[in-house]
Amino acid sequence: MELKHLRAFVVLAQELHFGRAAAQLSIVQPALSMQIKLLESGLGVRLLDRNRHSVTLTEAGRVFLPEAQATLHQAARAADAARASNRGEIGRVRLGFVSSVLPQWLPELIRAVHQRYPRIELELKDMPGPDQAAALKNGLLDFGLMRLPATHPGVQTRAVLQESFCVALPADHPLAAQPCVLPSDLLDLPVYILARRYAPGFYDEFIQALGMPLQIAAELGEFTTMLALVSAGLGIGVLPEQAARALPTNCVSRPLQLGAFKASTGLAWTELDSAVKSTVFNLIGELFGE
Repeated sequence: MELKHLRAFVVLAQELHFGRAAAQLSIVQPALSMQIKLLESGLGVRLLDRNRHSVTLTEAGRVFLPEAQATLHQAARAADAARASNRGEIGRVRLGFVSSVLPQWLPELIRAVHQRYPRIELELKDMPGPDQAAALKNGLLDFGLMRLPATHPGVQTRAVLQESFCVALPADHPLAAQPCVLPSDLLDLPVYILARRYAPGFYDEFIQALGMPLQIAAELGEFTTMLALVSAGLGIGVLPEQAARALPTNCVSRPLQLGAFKASTGLAWTELDSAVKSTVFNLIGELFGE
């Protein structure tokens, strides 16, 4: 049973006239008759009653018609999906990310993918940079969003987000009265920062830019945990401004003056070995390319 035979039957069943059906199919009448004959022979049933004056569906033909239409529709969907895949417009992309991109960057990317490529599915995984690098090399992720600088053999990176630092403070903290905070203002204060093991390059560059020792209360793995501790009045936190967009109760943020130094987040990948990966890669470059 071939698709062209199903298509011939469906058109003839709708027209109930060999001449009109043949014209619609752009074939000659004898070819249409042969296709119907082959279809009926393959099925072992008569689908149409025809004589010199009329064509009508048999009971088997009436039952067969919606199934044939559904088969043709599914075949068209399959062909469309294959072509869309070849264009990079359909598929699943696994994206790891660090929590600081959650408030603004990640929603903007999700929105753009959904609007432009609704058949691309983003599978999102919140994980630290070193875990992202391992997952990329093991084929468990397609892309990562990690703090830079990050050196992992076999993993390429490109900066996509530059952001200033800020200080998260309890609302009644004396520094909350200032429009901005200087590094010297942090002397002798218990400070929460991101743990070095989660982003060693990021950590080292921040400490160097600060230019002074900190009284580190704790090195943490999540900025949400940091903000909860700050809100409880147990200390102050230093974090990128994107991560401070969703402050808990009793918590405020103030810019930290570090000159031209910025926190950098990069897109990480190993290979662009599929059309859908190239689509997402190019879209990220268009939206956030530096």
